[in-house]
Amino acid sequence: MVGSIMGRFRNSNGTLAYENGCVQNGGCLSEEKLDELRKLIGKSEGDPLRIVSVGAGAWGSVFAALLQDSYGQFRDKIQIRIWRRAGRAVDRATAEHLFEVINSREDVLRRLIRRCAYLKYVEGRLGDRTLFADEILKDGFCLNMVDTPLCPLKVVTNLQEAVWDADIVVNGLPSTETREIFEEISEYWKERITVPIIISLAKGIQAALDPVPHIITPTKMIHQATGVPMENILYLGGPNIASEIYNKEYANARICGAEKWRKPLAKFLRQPHFIVWDNSDLVTHEVMGGLKNVYAIGAGMVAALTNESATSKSVYFAHCTSEMIFITHLLAEEPEKLAGPLLADTYVTLLKGRNAWYGQMLAKGQLSPDMGDSISGKGMIQGVSAVEAFFELLSQSSLNVLHPEENKPVAPVELCPILKTLYKILISRELSSQAILKALRDENLNDPRERIEIAQSHVFYRPSLLGQP
Repeated sequence: MVGSIMGRFRNSNGTLAYENGCVQNGGCLSEEKLDELRKLIGKSEGDPLRIVSVGAGAWGSVFAALLQDSYGQFRDKIQIRIWRRAGRAVDRATAEHLFEVINSREDVLRRLIRRCAYLKYVEGRLGDRTLFADEILKDGFCLNMVDTPLCPLKVVTNLQEAVWDADIVVNGLPSTETREIFEEISEYWKERITVPIIISLAKGIQAALDPVPHIITPTKMIHQATGVPMENILYLGGPNIASEIYNKEYANARICGAEKWRKPLAKFLRQPHFIVWDNSDLVTHEVMGGLKNVYAIGAGMVAALTNESATSKSVYFAHCTSEMIFITHLLAEEPEKLAGPLLADTYVTLLKGRNAWYGQMLAKGQLSPDMGDSISGKGMIQGVSAVEAFFELLSQSSLNVLHPEENKPVAPVELCPILKTLYKILISRELSSQAILKALRDENLNDPRERIEIAQSHVFYRPSLLGQP
C-alpha cells in the first residue's frame, strides 16, 4: 500500500526504501507501532518513552538490544537503557575470548575501531588493563553470552537514575534477586504520579509455607515490593534461546497479563523473526517457565552420562513430562491449556538451555554443586533454586494426595521420583549425578502414562498453591 503512493529507490546497501526514508516493512512500521504505544501510555510530543531493562543477563541484554535495534533510531520518541551493577571485573580468559570474537567479526571490529574502543580489548587480552562488565556491555557484549555481539547499549550503573522516571521497566534479574532489587526501586518511586508498566522475564519461583504452602512468582514479588497493581505487571517467556533471537533465527514468546497492556505490548514487541503471542493466564505460565528448568538439569545429566543415547534421553523426556503434567494438575484448574506451551518450552530448554548445559557439566565432573548456581560465562542457573522450591512445596503433608497403589495419602512429591532425585543431587547432596540414571531405570518406576492417568482421574487441583482462594 505504501509503495503505491510513494516513489521507491534502492539504498546503497540494496534494501528497498521510499522517498521519505523508510525501509520496506521496517522503519515506517516500527515508528507506527511506537507511536501507537506512546499514545496509549499518554506520552506528549517531545517527551520520550523511557524503557529500562533492570539486569544484564543473556535474556535481559538481548531484550534491550532487540528494542534498540527496532526503535533506537527514533531518538526523540524513545529512550532505551539497561542497568547493571558496576565494578564486576572481566577475567583474563574472558578478555582473551572477547578479543578473538571481535577479530573474527569484521563488522564488530570496524564498529569498535570507529568508536575508539578497540584498544582496550587489546590491552585487556594482554593483561595491561582490567575490563569491566558494564563497560563491555556499552560496546554490545553480554558477559553471559560473549559469542553473540549485540548492538551498543546505553548502560546505567546507578539504579535510581535508571528507573525513577521509566515508563516501562523490564525485569531481567534472576528470580532470586528480584524482590531485593525491586524493594530498592520502590524507594525511588515514592514520589511518582504515574504507574509504570513492568515486564518480567524472570523464570523461577520461591516457596512460602505460611499460612499455607504456596508459590511466589517474580511478578508477585514485584507487586509486593512496589505496590504496582498486577494489571501493570506482565510476564514474557516462551520456547526460545536468547542468542538465537538476536541472531534473527525464528523464535516466539508469550506475553501474559491483563488485556489492557498485553495486547498492545505484544504488537510493539513482535518482529518478523520474533513472534509474540498474548495470554491472560499470567501466573501459571510464569510458574511453568520455572518448572521446565528443573527437569532441564536432569536432561543434561542423562545426555552426558549416556553418551547422548537417544533412547535414554527419550525415556527421560517421557518421565519428566509426565511429572510436569502431574504438577500442572495440582496448580491449574484447566491444565490442558498449558500442555502445548509447557512442552514447547521444555523441549527447547532441554535441547540448548543453560540448565541442560549445567546438568551436563555436573555429570562430567567439570562443575560441582558446591560451586553454587551462579556460573561464570552463563549467569544464574535458575533450575537449582526451582528444584528446592518445588520439592519443598510438594513435600507438605497438607497437600496430600492418594497414592494409587498403596491406597494411602502421601505428599505429592512421592509421585515425582525425578524431582526427588534432583533434590538429593543438587540440594541435600546425598547422591551423585549417577543417581538420575538409577531413578530413570528403576524397575519399580511407573509407566509415565499411569502418572498422567492418575492426574487426570483424581481431583488434585490445589488453588492455594498459587495463592487462589
